[in-house]
Amino acid sequence: MAPDLGRRRFLALATAVCAAGIAGCARWPRSTAATATAMDAASFHAARRYKHTAFGDIAYVERGNGPAALFLHGFPLNSFQWRGALGRLAPYRRCIAPDFLGLGYTRVAEGQSCAPAAQVAMLVALLDTLGVQRADVIASDSGGAVAQLLVAHHPERVRSLLLANCDTEQDCPPPAMLPVIELAKQGRFVDDWLGHWYRDHALARSAAGIGGMCYANPADPSDEAIDTYFGPLLASQHSRDLAHAYATALEHNPLAGVGPALARATMPVRIVWGEADTIFAPNNADFLDRAFGHSQGVRRLPESKLFWPEERPDVIAEEALKLWKEQA
Repeated sequence: MAPDLGRRRFLALATAVCAAGIAGCARWPRSTAATATAMDAASFHAARRYKHTAFGDIAYVERGNGPAALFLHGFPLNSFQWRGALGRLAPYRRCIAPDFLGLGYTRVAEGQSCAPAAQVAMLVALLDTLGVQRADVIASDSGGAVAQLLVAHHPERVRSLLLANCDTEQDCPPPAMLPVIELAKQGRFVDDWLGHWYRDHALARSAAGIGGMCYANPADPSDEAIDTYFGPLLASQHSRDLAHAYATALEHNPLAGVGPALARATMPVRIVWGEADTIFAPNNADFLDRAFGHSQGVRRLPESKLFWPEERPDVIAEEALKLWKEQA
């Protein structure tokens, strides 16, 4: 995003939030032009840090100060997905965006599972290591499934939850994920799909690539996003095996039976759904709205696909600010 455009969007967002009369607006800090722009790949790589845990050395990017916000990415992406949202929300939160076990740049411990339950345990360990007791959680895609498990098993760690298109108990894994899981079980997904997209960025952005499947803008994902997402997964046979382990762990619904725990949850939850998504069913948004005991409703984005949070970080920021204001 061009710096001038980023500044204009953020200033417009800040003006809209205050004009809406949300209580306590004057108590919130003003952003600077620097924090309103997305990180490019070079600054993202420079900002990456690692925390050692029993699960491995967890890669994460952190920006801002204050109460913590935890950003959970989708598959086969990594925390670079949140680069635009981090810049917009760093004036208001200590924004922490980790890479899951098996994806991105996290160095997974030998023999460590990459299943959703293990991801939850890893996140709790990471938060402990970072001195974070509670966090506002923002999650997308399979990161949304992990977020629901975090709410179910560790509700005391979640202050609020903002969910984009993601798995639900009734749709996990979605039918569109089944060919990916089958290829992953054969050890072929990373090379057969990601490898081709990594070498041919135009193919990646085509109707037959991740761009046509998951992004609304035909210019997405960008060249640097393709390199940052797929490069680490193609780096070695070990990284391929871990990515395949992540995918195959989704075969047997990890959200089965989670409903009662979500209904008991007391934190506010907001769902924002891209209605052009071809991966998750449109009625998943309504299912989530009913599933949580304190849902704040659904916002629908008619032209947006699965990975809209990467393309529309202004919406993530707007919805997060509203959700956080209601807790102030």
